[in-house]
Amino acid sequence: MKLMKTEDAVGQMLCQDITQIIKDVKKGPVFRKGHIITEEDVPVLLSVGKDHVYIWEMNESMMHENDGALVLYNLCKNEHLTRTEDIKEGKVELIAETDGLLKIDTERLHKVNAYGEVMIASIHNNFPVKAGQRVAGMRIIPLIIEKNKMEGLKREIGPEPLFTLLPYQKKKVGIVTTGNEVYYGRIQDTFTPVVKSKVEGFGSEVIAHEVSSDDPEMEIQCIQRVLSKGADFVLCTGGMSVDPDDKTPYAIRKTSDRVVAYGSPVLPGAMFMLAYKGLHDEIPMIGLPGCVMYEKRTVFDLVLPRVLAGEILTKEDIDRMGVGGYCMHCPTCIFPNCAFATAGSV
Repeated sequence: MKLMKTEDAVGQMLCQDITQIIKDVKKGPVFRKGHIITEEDVPVLLSVGKDHVYIWEMNESMMHENDGALVLYNLCKNEHLTRTEDIKEGKVELIAETDGLLKIDTERLHKVNAYGEVMIASIHNNFPVKAGQRVAGMRIIPLIIEKNKMEGLKREIGPEPLFTLLPYQKKKVGIVTTGNEVYYGRIQDTFTPVVKSKVEGFGSEVIAHEVSSDDPEMEIQCIQRVLSKGADFVLCTGGMSVDPDDKTPYAIRKTSDRVVAYGSPVLPGAMFMLAYKGLHDEIPMIGLPGCVMYEKRTVFDLVLPRVLAGEILTKEDIDRMGVGGYCMHCPTCIFPNCAFATAGSV
């Protein structure tokens, strides 16, 4: 790479994209890497502030920014993740090929960004993404970088991809609605439609619904009935507080094989419960507190994408949701593009 005055660079090959920025109109390359500069190009280059330009000179020990960005992409790419076709201004972006949950090896990603002269920026870990969504961007900082340095980075980071995209599984959901007030027809059930809408939004199907009184034995029977109908994901609504009539945690304990947590450091959603049934935790079982019925976003919105992506959550996963786990009830809700959605992401 050689630095030349723009007026003296006619006939030379640019070794970088030259960006033009016109406020509210355009931002993009006006000339691409590899362009041979002509006399007519000189005024254009000067107009975008390029009194000097870098000219490409072959150097076998160095790597161009585009090739360096591809090295970084190869550290990131994985099944269901691809890249933009064009490399613009030395940058590669990572794109989701399907709806799913984005998982990031944050410790190894920190190592990349601490390595020097390289960078990868991403959205948050455990983020629900849509097909076609851009989830990360990467580039080297200089225009060229030593090949040996990039080889050293590959050795330090290792062969496992930094990013994983877990597609959502189509679960067969059984809902057990609990409460004397609903069972005896004193009030309308407004809880079940909310839960049904959320799980169907991820492509799952509610195949069974039972309504129970506050009698714990009846609730146990209702849970067993939805399981017998083929449910591989059980949601129990209501009866989750410490009131004497609330027996849902008891019923979940009796019908599950392993309780992960009763209580979460998330507001709304402190009285949340997570358990699993099966030798390999095949069937998640969740107790949903009343806030899920009337609050726009709760702990359920944080846990649901992870469960439907097939992740087996631990007590530590729930505990880590405390940082960011306080919903600010913004006048205009922008979830999941907010701090609440990132609870437990680090």
